Amino acid sequence: FSVEEGEKEGRRATVSAPQRKGEEEEQFTIMPLGQEFYLRYFVGHKGRFGHEFIEFEFTSDGRMRYANNSQYKKEKMIRKEVFVGKEVLQELCRIIEDSEILKEDDSLWPEPDKVGKQELEIVLGDQHISFRTLKIGSVSQLQDTKDPDGLRVFHYLIQDLRSFVICLISLHFKLNPFG
Repeated sequence: FSVEEGEKEGRRATVSAPQRKGEEEEQFTIMPLGQEFYLRYFVGHKGRFGHEFIEFEFTSDGRMRYANNSQYKKEKMIRKEVFVGKEVLQELCRIIEDSEILKEDDSLWPEPDKVGKQELEIVLGDQHISFRTLKIGSVSQLQDTKDPDGLRVFHYLIQDLRSFVICLISLHFKLNPFG
């Protein structure tokens, strides 16, 4: 894939399919597996360094937006936007479907607390889920909850999604997304 970077502020990029000699570059609207698709994840808290958070979202047209607001050592907010190819969105859909998160229900999950909160919203075809729970530090923290298995599925999916996004940001912008 080729990446063309646009404006300096906001750093937009368009991902296009590779070309063969004599062929025109293919631009496409991305609908993974022919379905409507949207994913948004947010984790954050308010602490001594202010409102700190990480947020990312993907849309059906291939837009990925990323924001990391860490006030630690007076760091500035990192905001990135990139358009990814249909293969990237299809892999994202595969990760979501393989996790079986669409079968979960957050009604028994702990509510957000002063430590922070996590939110996950996914639209995949005709399925729409929206989860909200506390910030999870480790798997051992889940054992004392009313739905440890559901939270474990959520926790591992979030780890996979964050790793996926960090790899994309690192590849597209050749930088460390944490500052």
